[in-house]
Formats: sequence, structure tokens, C-alpha cells
Amino acid sequence: MDQIISELADYVHNHSIHDELALQTARWCLMDSLGCGLLALNYPGCRKLLGPVVPGAQFNGGCRVPGTSLELDPVKAAFDIGTIVRWLDYNDTWLAAEWGHPSDNLGAILACADYLGRVKKTGITMREVLIAMIKAHEIQGVLALENSFNRVGLDHVLLVRVASTAIAAQLLGATQKQTEAALSHAWIDGGALRTYRHAPNTGSRKSWAAGDATSRAVRLALISLTGEMGYQTALTAPRWGFQDVLFKSQTVKLARPLDSYVMENVLFKISYPAEFHAQTAVECALQLHPQIKDRLDEIERVELETQEPGVRIIDKQGPLNNYADRDHCLQYMVAIGLIFGNLTADHYQDQIAADPRIDELRAKMKVRENPDFTVAYYDAEQRAIPNSVQVWFRDGSHTERVTVHFPVGHRRRREEGLPLLRQKFAQAIEGFYNPDEIANLITLFGSSDRLDRMPAEEFMGIFHKQPAPLEKLLA
Repeated sequence: MDQIISELADYVHNHSIHDELALQTARWCLMDSLGCGLLALNYPGCRKLLGPVVPGAQFNGGCRVPGTSLELDPVKAAFDIGTIVRWLDYNDTWLAAEWGHPSDNLGAILACADYLGRVKKTGITMREVLIAMIKAHEIQGVLALENSFNRVGLDHVLLVRVASTAIAAQLLGATQKQTEAALSHAWIDGGALRTYRHAPNTGSRKSWAAGDATSRAVRLALISLTGEMGYQTALTAPRWGFQDVLFKSQTVKLARPLDSYVMENVLFKISYPAEFHAQTAVECALQLHPQIKDRLDEIERVELETQEPGVRIIDKQGPLNNYADRDHCLQYMVAIGLIFGNLTADHYQDQIAADPRIDELRAKMKVRENPDFTVAYYDAEQRAIPNSVQVWFRDGSHTERVTVHFPVGHRRRREEGLPLLRQKFAQAIEGFYNPDEIANLITLFGSSDRLDRMPAEEFMGIFHKQPAPLEKLLA
């Protein structure tokens, strides 16, 4: 079998995870991801995609989708969980040569965990779920360090499918050889195009693409359990392998040994539901808001400096057609911050986007790469995401040039960020639980002994929409 496929399978089956920083980060990541998922249920565009593939296919005793009363087969449950977690572009992020959102893999992990407990009656504990999360993060993130799939037009959800396939196969009881077979199929599937993330085709598929990838991973894992054959050179076969067909004959590489590096260093989106390369730019804009809020008509230009990926991905001019266009436009997000002094998911809706001040301000913005920012972005010791914003007025005066290198969700600002992360979770789920239940849930995520011992299906029951009170589950 291709070496990378063998290494991935060996890692998920044989590598032990004991690092407490990684495990505690995984607990907060799980909390944050579920909060993002429940918050997404407020949006009809998300809700319409949930449920059985065809009416009537739901069954009692199946895999549950947090925040809903749905009980589904594990493949569709993975789609639904992955979709709600990802919908608002608010879950954790990993930035490197490739980028992505490793908690997207929770679609597969939570669906498989609930399936094992409720259907197979061979349940796992939440500690095993946390370890699965760490390993999924590691596979996706380490593959992203030096392999830039976006440069050949492939979407990063390719890595969600690969990581989720490895984890789902192991969780479902595959042998190491069967996991290798499943992974070979994950690579043979190729990759989704990034078409839906870029003008003129930016659209809502980017919000369910990860759900699609993680559900496909569960399907491939289940296929491998039947004994279906794998393909030894799925990556490296001359002419017909993934590398030659889709990766411009580049070699896919693992940049470092697989352990728990990615979970330890993952980036939380705490302050703003915005594409991560813009997080610090929005923070800059909010710092400048008090100085310019009463002088919007006097602005001559706004100068933005960002990293090279920021220029390539989110530097957009011209009309923005929908929510998906707006939350991937650097100028739009900075304009919102400058005008309103805040940025929430509602600021991407049509009603606010119709405010003429936004496009007027966007038209005055000049974006350029700062080479030092790019160096800091790719530096493995920094993993910075720098941006700067400066506003110039027609009378020749100007604000200071505000620069922020590390967003609140960065490991370097973790102590500052954790209280805000808990607050973000509480606000996201307040429509589902009363204040006492929310406080108990936050305590649960901070309690390693209590959460780790909990059966996964019991944990999933806490988040299943039901008429009964939750006191017993949270006792």
C-alpha cells in the first residue's frame, strides 16, 4: 500500500494519545463545535438540508443530530452533523499551505459513536471520542502543512474525507488492512472543486461540503467492513493515481510525525463568524470604529495589508451576491466592523448588505500583501494571521495603522480566549437550554473525569431535542 496510506492507518490503530493539553483542547473544541451547530439551526437554509434522504426513511433508535429530534442512519447523520457544525463558518480552523476546519470531522465521529452505542450495542466512551477528534485533527492538519490542494483547484474538504474515513473505519471495528482499503477509496474519490468558494460561483455549497465529505467517509468505512478490496497505489500510480491526475504530479507528503500537534495549536473562531484570514482585520476595524463612525462621509481611502493567502482567497471587488459571498470578502467584513463596530452572522444577511454605506466603503479600500505577514503566516513557530487597517480622510488626516498578528482564538491568546469561548457557547445554545442547564453543560466540558467516562450515546442524548427535562442527564 502507498506509504502515506499505511502511515495514516497505523496512526489511527496503534498510536496512543496521552497529552493532556490536546485532550483538554479537544473538550473545548467539542463544546464549541456543538454550539456552532445549534446556532446554525436558526437558519432555514441549513435546516432544509437535514433529515432522511427521502421522506419516511427516519427510524427510531438511529444516530441523533444535535438540536433536532432526528434519528438517522450513520451516513446521513454524519452529513447532518457535519453540515450544522460548518454552516456558519464559525468552527475551529487550521491554516497552512492548505487550510480547513478539522472539527468538520465530528460529523463522522459523533455519528459513528452514537451508532455504536444505540445500534451495535458496543458503545464507546467520550474519552475515545476525544482521542478520535485529536487523530482526525492531526491527519487533516498535518496533510495540510505542505500540500496545497487549493493551488490546483481542489477544495480542502478532500482532507475531511480522508481524515474521517480513517477515523470512522477504526471506530467501526475495521482491521488495519480494511482501514487502508477505505483510505485508498477516499483518495480515489478525487476532490471537490473550489468552484463554490470563488466568484462568480460563490454559494451555499461551501456550508454543506464538509458534511458531504464526512458522510462519504462513513460510507467508505462501512464498505471496507464488508471486505471490499483496496488499491495499493491509489496515490502514486503513474498516469492514473491521485498525484498524477489531480495534483500536477506533485508528491503528497506528511510534513511531520503524527501525534497531537494540530489539536494543541488549532485556532478557535471566537469573536467573529468570518473567514479566518480576516479575523485579525475585523479586530483592527473594531478598534478603529470609535474614531471613524461619525466621519464615514469624510473617508478618502482605507488601506488593508494582509498575508498572501488573504489576498488570494478573500480580496473581492464588485457585487456580492449572497451570504456565502460576503463572509469570504475581506473588504465587506472590514466595512461592517468599521461601520457597525461588530460582526455577527446577521451582518451577512440581505437586509444589512443593502445598506449603501457598505459598498461605498468597500470601493475605497486598497488591499495589498505585506511580505512580512506572509512569512509570519507560514512560520511553524508563529502560525500568525496578521492584518493591518488604516483609514485616510479627505483633509489629509488619518488614523493610526492598527495591526493585529494573532486572533483571540490563537494558542498564544488561549488564556484570553477561553472565557470568551465559553461565553460564545452559552449564547449559541440559549434558545435550547435554560441558564442552569447551560452552566451545567459548561462545567461538564471542563471536567475531564466526568466527561471522559460518559458513554457517547448518553452524551448525544443531552443534545437531542426532546420534551423531557435534562436534569437527570446533567446530574
